[in-house]
Amino acid sequence: MENLHETLKKKNYKKIKFKVTRTQHLLIKAKINGILGNFILDTGASNTCIGFEGVELFSITAKKSKTKASGAGGTGMRTQISASNLLQIGSWKNADFSLVIFDLSHVNEALEAYKSKAVDGIIGADVLLEGKAIIDYYNHYLYLKL
Repeated sequence: MENLHETLKKKNYKKIKFKVTRTQHLLIKAKINGILGNFILDTGASNTCIGFEGVELFSITAKKSKTKASGAGGTGMRTQISASNLLQIGSWKNADFSLVIFDLSHVNEALEAYKSKAVDGIIGADVLLEGKAIIDYYNHYLYLKL
């Protein structure tokens, strides 16, 4: 039987390594506008997002949004949006990517309480759906189709 990697490689998928943190989060590296950051890979998050402090770090133009964010950290959180960003995860790219920006301090406080590193954002289902993602939990690989 052919292994998963070889099968997906033939179908134009690229593999990206992720780490599992002490808190059982999947940690993956990604670039926004050419700047490398640390992100949680979250199948339950509808959108890819960054914290407010990431606006300057990733050279993002943010606009006000009437949408309120909800998640494990609470509901009704103020958000901003940013369009036309370059998102790159491994060799997978999207040159016209929109991001949600909101307060990630509750996420990072929880991670730091467990001696895990803070993150710059969350890679959500928008990327996973667009990239026709396959997650190999056992070998710690995310596969995205080019």
